[in-house]
Order: sequence, then C-alpha cells, then structure tokens
Amino acid sequence: MLDDAVDIFRNDIDAILLADAKANTIRPLVKRGIFSDFIEDSWKYTDLIEKLWYHFNNSAEDIDKDYHVFLPTSGKFVGKYSRRINLMVNDIIHVIQMMIYPVGDEQYMILLDELDKSMFRDEDMTNKKVDTIQNIYLFSMYIDIVKDTTSSIRVTEISGEVINQQLKYTQWRMMIVNMISPEFQTLFLNETDPENLKRKYAPGQSSSFDCLMKNLEGEFIWVKLIFSRAETSNDNDFRFVFLVQNIHESFVSLHQTLKKYEQMASMDSLTSIFNHGRIETEMCNAIEKRSQSDRDISIMMLDIDFFKNINDKYGHSVGDDTLVHFTQTAADMIKDKNAVIGRWGGEEFVIVCYDTSIEQAHELAEKIRCTIADKEFDKISRITCSIGITEITDNDKFDTAFERMDNALYNAKSNGRNCVKVG
Repeated sequence: MLDDAVDIFRNDIDAILLADAKANTIRPLVKRGIFSDFIEDSWKYTDLIEKLWYHFNNSAEDIDKDYHVFLPTSGKFVGKYSRRINLMVNDIIHVIQMMIYPVGDEQYMILLDELDKSMFRDEDMTNKKVDTIQNIYLFSMYIDIVKDTTSSIRVTEISGEVINQQLKYTQWRMMIVNMISPEFQTLFLNETDPENLKRKYAPGQSSSFDCLMKNLEGEFIWVKLIFSRAETSNDNDFRFVFLVQNIHESFVSLHQTLKKYEQMASMDSLTSIFNHGRIETEMCNAIEKRSQSDRDISIMMLDIDFFKNINDKYGHSVGDDTLVHFTQTAADMIKDKNAVIGRWGGEEFVIVCYDTSIEQAHELAEKIRCTIADKEFDKISRITCSIGITEITDNDKFDTAFERMDNALYNAKSNGRNCVKVG
C-alpha cells in the first residue's frame, strides 16, 4: 500500500522521504531539483526537522540553539499535516509545500514540493500585510489547563502559519522557563502555574507582566507576557490565549526617558552635579553601606571663602560662573576615584568618598584646596575654600556623621579659612 502511494507521487513531487521518529532516521525515496543537494543521505530525522523550520522566515539563519529543546516534539504528528515553508538554498528563497502523512507508529511519509512563486504573488503580498500586524506578537498559543494541552502555536519569526508541536502545557512551561532571564524565572513560574491561572482569571479576564526573555537569535529582550482566559458557556472551562509581545524598543526608550528625568530631578541646574536631595540620599546610602561592611567611607564639605563678597562686588552672574568653575575643578579632582559630589546649597558642596580612609580623604581634600587656591578664576582672579572631613563609623546615623563634618568645616573657617580640618 505504501509503495502504491509512493508511485502516485513519484513523478510529480520533488522529494519523498520516509521518516522514523523513534529510530531518528530518514530514507529519501525521491530527491530532485533543489532537494538533490539540500537533503543529505546522512541526515537523521531531527536534522531534517531542524533544517526545514528551525530557521528564521526568509533566511538561512538558524534560531538560537536553546530553542532546539522543542525539536523532538516538533517532529511528532497525530494526523495529516500540511504547511508552506520558505527555504533559503544558495541565497535564493524557495517556497515549499510540505505534506506529512502518518504511516505507522511515529513513522511518516514526507512530501516536499517547490511551488512557483508567481502563482501566489498576490497571496504573498496579502500575507505580508497580515504578518506586519501580527509580528508585534512573537509567539501565540492556545492552552487548555484542564486537558493540559497546547494548540494553534505560532512563532512569527519562523512562519505565519500554525506550527506542529505535540506538547503538553506543563511540559512547555518547564521548558520555556529556561528562556526567561534568571531574575524573572520565579515570577514566570508563579504566574503560569495552572492553579494560579484557574484561581486568578475570570472568563474574559486578561493580565500581563513584563520580563526579559531570550529571542530566537539568543539575545535577551524585553517582552510582555499576556494571558487571556477565553469566555465559554462552561465555567469549568479553563482555556487561555497566551501571547508574547515584543516591547523591547518601547521599553528601552521609556527607560531612557525615565532615566533622563530622574537625572534631571537629581541634578543641580546651575552646576550639573547632584543637588541637595540627591547628595543627601548618597550620604544616607553611604552610612548604610558602612553599617553592613567594613568599607572605609569618608565625607567632606567644601565652602568657598568670602563668597558673599564676590556676589556683592561683581554681581550674581560672576558669582554663578565662579560656582560652576569651582565645581568643575573639584569634580575633575575626583573623576578617577570612587566618589560623588553634590551641591549642598549656596557655596557649600559635599563629596562622598567610598573606599577612602580618613588619611586618604585628608590628602584628597588638601589637593583640592591647593588646586582651587592656585587656579585663576575669570574676573575675580583667586579664591580659596575651607574643607571639613570625617570618616563614617559603624554606629553612625546621618545626623551624627553630618554634625562631625559640619563642625570640622566650622573649625576650618574659624581658624583662618583656606584649610582642612578633621571631625
């Protein structure tokens, strides 16, 4: 009977193969046209499945190897299966009609026939328009929680058509979790748990969450995972549509915008360094880090000496320029160190120095003081600054550390200015 079936197709079909999924073998009966060189006699059945559709649509580029975990279930068929696929052979895209007929226990007759592209050019253009709309979703699937089944699986980067997968939902869930970035895997398993889906979703209700997921190229991108429970006449039906939406570009753009506004909210508008609120937060964080480790962390406050006289004599515009140039000089002095600078207010500035002992902080403060004193400032010639420093201790709170630093600055200004004092 099988021989009769083969004889019917032998003269009209470009390739006829007998496949045994259990033995993982194929036996080519007919190979002509592009298949003469494309199908190798040494191939295993899994090699054939991989070459036929584990590549990007309209490309010879293979999808990431991690997704090949689904390959064994891609090659099992419970009934006749037909699908149109694109194959890239010798840099030319060939459209292939594939038909699969089960002929025994996990044994199949596979027919592959190249189509004339001109015969379906209009259809192809229509499909491209549909694909443009659908490709916002990388993956879609229908799930029956009660029966533990998956169906109507579409992977748009491989094909716009439904692909074959004999896969239980519980199997899919434990396989696909490895494509989720590790920090989101627990969330994924909790949200996709069958009992959670039954408990959480009323008929017609949808929900989603965002996470990083590996795409078919092997790169992690931001996606939105969407579950929607189907509305049926039976309340005990738990059928869902599952979608994976590519939101990477919009997510990254939004994140960059948020970072921009966060930065704007954290920066002093005149000097472009941390503002009062942000540098205060940095000091609080430094104190907390010191309480949790034995890191050396020091803080210092800098004050421009006689700054009021500059404003009174030269005007606020010159005063503002002086603040900007002072800040740039101090910031340049710490750019190669694990330190941050912020404007506390007026002519006062704070530097938080990580991994810096009090001796190292004193040496740095002296370098800043001397550099400022030797620097030529526009219109006002020379200025000096006073600096108070302290080292954060295990039991410090913000108030105690700040008070020591502030008192050290007061001592510096009370002892002739243009000096560094330790508190």
